[in-house]
Amino acid sequence: MINVTVIAVGRLKEKYLREGCQEYIKRLGGYAKVSVIEIDEERCSVNPSAAEIEGVIKKEGERIIARLPKGAAVIPLCIEGTQYSSPDFSRLIEGISQTSSSICFVIGGSYGLSDAVKSLGRHRLSFGKMTLPHQLARMVLLEQIYRAFSILGNSKYHK
Repeated sequence: MINVTVIAVGRLKEKYLREGCQEYIKRLGGYAKVSVIEIDEERCSVNPSAAEIEGVIKKEGERIIARLPKGAAVIPLCIEGTQYSSPDFSRLIEGISQTSSSICFVIGGSYGLSDAVKSLGRHRLSFGKMTLPHQLARMVLLEQIYRAFSILGNSKYHK
């Protein structure tokens, strides 16, 4: 059974997001061992300068890198990543699982991910050009991971 880790900056504040994420984690239990690691958001001023934003991204990136599972295939979520169909995403996960027993998806904070984190990913994932709140992106990611494993398991979930 493969280990799937999601590292996410910030905590889920809304009850519906917490419940949705827990539901997909529960469903994934038959396919993978799933864990979510929440990284504290770095605080900044109300109208931060570009330098302050860069500092926030760097500090959050350092926290993320410190928590990456050893030997995991890292997949950062970022706007410049690849957009996959659900079947293509399932094939990506299947391919990675043939060479690694662990996959780690990384969701940055509201200012994104550091280049240091992005550089660790052989693959980068994008949900499209639209910006999603990072908390909602977590639930969408967990659903898509579940869908991918359902496709690989020939489940009727993906129609």
